[in-house]
Amino acid sequence: MKKFLRLLYLAPMAMLFSACDNGFEEMNVNPNASTSVVPGFLFTRALLSTVSNNYTGAAYLTIGGSMQHFATYKEVPAAGDKYFNYTYSNASWDLYGGSDPTTQGAVIDIEQVIDAVSVSPADVNKLSSARIWRAYLYHRLTDLYGDIPYSEAGKALTDNNFTPKYDEQSAIYADLLKELDESIAAFDAAKDTYASSDLIYAGNITQWKKFGYSLMLRLGMRLTQVDAAAAQTWVKKAIAGGVILADADIAKIAYVDGNITASRNFIASGLIGTDYVAPGGDNVEGGKFAKTFIDYLKTSKDPRLNVVSIVWTTTDNKTFTADTTTALQKGMQNAAFNSLPADFNSYSEPNPNTILKYSAPLIVMGNAEMNLLLSEAALRGWYSGGTAKDTYEAAVKAAMRQWALFGSGGVISDAKINGYLAANPFKASGSMDDQMEQIGTQKWVSLFLEDEYEIFSNWRRTGYPKLTPTNYPGNLTGGKIPTRFVIPDSEGTYNKVNFLEARTRQGGTNTLSSVVWWDK
Repeated sequence: MKKFLRLLYLAPMAMLFSACDNGFEEMNVNPNASTSVVPGFLFTRALLSTVSNNYTGAAYLTIGGSMQHFATYKEVPAAGDKYFNYTYSNASWDLYGGSDPTTQGAVIDIEQVIDAVSVSPADVNKLSSARIWRAYLYHRLTDLYGDIPYSEAGKALTDNNFTPKYDEQSAIYADLLKELDESIAAFDAAKDTYASSDLIYAGNITQWKKFGYSLMLRLGMRLTQVDAAAAQTWVKKAIAGGVILADADIAKIAYVDGNITASRNFIASGLIGTDYVAPGGDNVEGGKFAKTFIDYLKTSKDPRLNVVSIVWTTTDNKTFTADTTTALQKGMQNAAFNSLPADFNSYSEPNPNTILKYSAPLIVMGNAEMNLLLSEAALRGWYSGGTAKDTYEAAVKAAMRQWALFGSGGVISDAKINGYLAANPFKASGSMDDQMEQIGTQKWVSLFLEDEYEIFSNWRRTGYPKLTPTNYPGNLTGGKIPTRFVIPDSEGTYNKVNFLEARTRQGGTNTLSSVVWWDK
């Protein structure tokens, strides 16, 4: 938005010089640049920029710390660990168009794609895929910030609207679900797709339908505390339509190692570039795995511990080994330190043979999450195709199998998976709360790395897993785990009227302790 306002300010000056260009306009045209929208290219860019936007600040330092997957001894990066530095959450707003003039944001990209493919009926599959992805993009934004620009967003280029209104989250959710329903129904097997420009399904519309219904199931379940009737309707519709249940239908993006940094897995690049640089010394951001996370994996004898976590060991202080031995794994207490602890090197951190591989895939949405949602739906009486126990066990198996996508270091044998389930059976005879806690806690483990945003949303909706807040001196929340991202202060300058109206509507505050509509 700031970029477009700057363009408006510069426009009169540009007109002043236009009269004496003497043909320089033609000379300054790049013959290799496209002067029209290329839907395939922008669709690819929208996919990549949506999933990778602000990973380090949002998913790692803010959500990863507050959900107690990670911890840090330092204060500056402690947005989630010590509830400091809300500016880390601001950068997710760059999906609208960041301060970098070379990027325009996934919102504008996907809106331009939709405008371009809305003209011809032959492009209906491209339109449906783009509408589904737009729903995915906006559900992330609204879940992080609450009321946001939605119906008028991304219209600066087409409508000269530089101050879009903020829609209420309840209205946004209603429209997202409508968009998914209509888009899925519009697919036509006889029409063209994005093909190789589609990095998730390569144009497979059957799988895009499953992705759309899976997102519908996620959003429908989000309504349980604010509109149970609507939640039930949408959850049942999604299940009947068919969600992602097979490994072959997992929505994922492949990355490759090599000299082209943009082709590398952004999670691996982010963690290596900002923290986990080399063994045997201080980490840049002071990060390690959190005690809550490692203790839970060790106590439950979860085989994923040895896939995700290592401790650097050495006998000569020169050669280091990424040791996955269970007994060595130890998490660092959140908000326990403000200087380098003497035993820092004894704490666990991400496994370079799985998590930190540049060629690791990104799982956008998988069958582990869908089966856990089915398990909850069964508890609520909204799903009769299987029991809560059966779908829970299917979720655990899927969550453990998917680590094999990260290479040989991620393979978990069937014997270990079955052993885990035998040692940690579903609480079929427990109370509704007992079972919801087990499902929510399993989601906290199963979606680790895959989708910290969804873990954050599910924790806010259900209260699970049960996490003990920290209360570090000078924190910004009074010792409360952050519950919402902070909208950038710049909105109070460039879109003041709409921003203030939305802030008033949401309780009059714009802080880490604010809550979104469905968070009860």
